[in-house]
Amino acid sequence: MRGRFSRSLITVAVAAAAVSAVLSVSITRTSGQNPAASVKAASPASASALKTPWGEPDLQGIWTDESDTPLQRSPKYANQEFFTEAQRAELDKERAALLGRDRRVERGTELDVAGAYNAQFMSVKHTGARTSLIVDPPNGRIPPLTPEAQKIAAAEREFRLALLQSTETCKKKSIACTGGKYDPTPSPRRAELPPRYNTARMNRRDGPGDGALPDRCLTGGLPEFGGATGSFRRIVQTPGGIAMFYDVGQGQGWQRNIVMNGSPHLPASIRQWYGDSRGHWEGNVLVVDVTNFSPKTDYQGSRENLHLVERWTRTGPTSLEYAVTIEDPTVWTRPWTVKQEFTTQSEEQNRIYYEPRCIEGNYASPGLMRGQRMAEAAFSKGQGPDPAISDNATDFVGVEDDPLQ
Repeated sequence: MRGRFSRSLITVAVAAAAVSAVLSVSITRTSGQNPAASVKAASPASASALKTPWGEPDLQGIWTDESDTPLQRSPKYANQEFFTEAQRAELDKERAALLGRDRRVERGTELDVAGAYNAQFMSVKHTGARTSLIVDPPNGRIPPLTPEAQKIAAAEREFRLALLQSTETCKKKSIACTGGKYDPTPSPRRAELPPRYNTARMNRRDGPGDGALPDRCLTGGLPEFGGATGSFRRIVQTPGGIAMFYDVGQGQGWQRNIVMNGSPHLPASIRQWYGDSRGHWEGNVLVVDVTNFSPKTDYQGSRENLHLVERWTRTGPTSLEYAVTIEDPTVWTRPWTVKQEFTTQSEEQNRIYYEPRCIEGNYASPGLMRGQRMAEAAFSKGQGPDPAISDNATDFVGVEDDPLQ
């Protein structure tokens, strides 16, 4: 199971109540805004006045996005770039109802256990003005995969479905088994290696590599657009250097350093989890070129060939625009671009900062593997069900309910 187990239920309940209050206030406050106006940048004059003591544009602070916008646009909105006010109000109304969700399915089933994380563990903000973070292509969708990338994705999906085929998940035709079919016979592929280095969950616990990256306390890295559990970044500048700390997910914090001395990228033989970031200023815009990713990282199917060009622009005293063009000719048929708007957070209220921690890889992952071995040993003696027909890969039942997604 994922999550910060160290948090008390009282803290969770208080946080959920606070989110409910914030959402209702946000809906009232933004109801009269023009969608396009809500993402319009501040005047260039006010932004250009924000400089560091050594004369560079000042991007420093703690930043987060204060609204929810899906990465991809729902096909039902076609080429509609912004929601209407009526659409935002309706989406806020539907999504506010999710805050009280404690969805249960048939008691005693694996799917019921998978839904242990209810809405109190999620961050729900009011609906953003844009229908998608993707601004190019104009349809707000990730470009089609190349034929080779389609083959790889299909092979990985087929392998994961094969490991689920004899579980209740497929028997009940859960969303997690979409594209698969139920077969009561344990899969003959259970001992196979995955088609390539595993980064996602599979229904097996033979070793640490069978767990998803977050289960092993490994972050997804760049690009990072936030998620249901929130996302913050702290930017710190010094003469000749920039560092960004990301607090993401459930304790998988990480830091990237941006080299600003004009030197070239590292040799192609050197690969890093967060890539190699080389930055320079174009007027008031910080432009960062990121390459040299590790083949063990994965963003939407892209690995070592991922190439990012980021543009960070201070648009006002409390606002920051982030735009990134994402490219991998081995995965997508064309580059695509995402934009996000961030708001600065109080330095005073966030002056006490506890280092993010991730306990899954330290405690839960070894425990899950040990539990699997014990279940196998018991079954070999005629005790308990066959572990091969149990689902330990599916979780977060109900997140698909969000109408924004």
